[in-house]
This record gives sequence, structure tokens and C-alpha cells, in this order.
Amino acid sequence: MAEYDFIKMEKKLVKYLDEERFQHTLGVMFTCTSLAMIHGCSIEKAEAAGLLHDCAKCIPSKKKLKLCEQHQIPVSDFEREHPFLLHSRLGALIAEKKYGIRDPEILSAITWHTTGKPAMSLLDKIVFIADYIEPMRSKAPRLEEIRKMAFIDLDECMYQILKDTLAYLNENPKDIDNTTKFAYDYYKKVHDERKKGNS
Repeated sequence: MAEYDFIKMEKKLVKYLDEERFQHTLGVMFTCTSLAMIHGCSIEKAEAAGLLHDCAKCIPSKKKLKLCEQHQIPVSDFEREHPFLLHSRLGALIAEKKYGIRDPEILSAITWHTTGKPAMSLLDKIVFIADYIEPMRSKAPRLEEIRKMAFIDLDECMYQILKDTLAYLNENPKDIDNTTKFAYDYYKKVHDERKKGNS
């Protein structure tokens, strides 16, 4: 018996997202479950995290900041200037309060799906990658290559995505969150060590 009623969750979620965001969400959920099947992760957890990863995305910026204050979610100066980043941590809170998600793995995957972080769990990586490669995405460079990599090697895929993300953000260095830099440094080290081991 499934722990979560996904039909009920979808019906509730559709009221809080615009049409494009909801379609993106379904794409991420579908991609999460596909990656979970390949990499031996709980399909149900991947489905829940994929469905709810952007549940706070369409909340206006001022309200995001207000809700963070109300619920004692710490906000950095960087996040105050880039409030769209808050939808991840706020999303984890809403997933728990509104959708009854208690599983710390699911809440962690929602929390870190935007910036990434060092040493992510299997589910963290699946949601981060699925958000980047879902079928509606078309703008990122090397998408075809990265999509293939996602089904072979999640750590290498994390490295390639973070490398491309930082290259893109380097055009506006003030838009780079330190957490993303730390995530990149971590997965670059994994990548380099593997290369050394294979040479």
C-alpha cells in the first residue's frame, strides 16, 4: 500500500502553481521516478520529492521572506537579494505542513534541489538532476549528453551540471550562491579522484 495519495496531492498542488510550473513539476516527477528505477532509490520517495520540489515556487517574493520570518527559517543576505532561492527551504516546510511529508530524505531533496550541496544523498541527487533534465527543459547546454549521463552515473552528472551552471552564472558572479560553489568543489574532487584512479 502506497504511503502517499499522489492524486490528492496533485489536485491540491495544481491550485498553487501556474500552468507552466505545474507541467514542469510533472516532468520532474516523471524523471525522478525513472532515475529512481535505474539507481535503486525508493520510487515512491522520488515521486513525492519530484511532485513537491517546487510547491513554494509561485509564492511572491515578499511573501516568501515573510513566511521564512514567521517560521524561523534563516535568510542570508544573498537570499534576501535573490528571494527565488527561498522556494527550496520554504518548499520543504510546506511539503511537511500542507502535504503531510515527514520523511527527512524527501524534505532534504526538496531543500537542496536548487543549489545542490556537498555529499548529497541518492534522492537529493535524483531530484537536483531531474529538475535540470526533465523533458520540457531545452535551454541548458549539452542537455542530450547530460541526460544520458544521468542514467549512468549520478556523481559525474552532478559534476557536469554544476560545472555548466557555474560557467553560466560566472557571467554575473554576484548571482552565484556559495552553496553551489561548495557543491561544485565537492563533485569536481570526486570527478578528479576517479580520473586519477582510472589512469
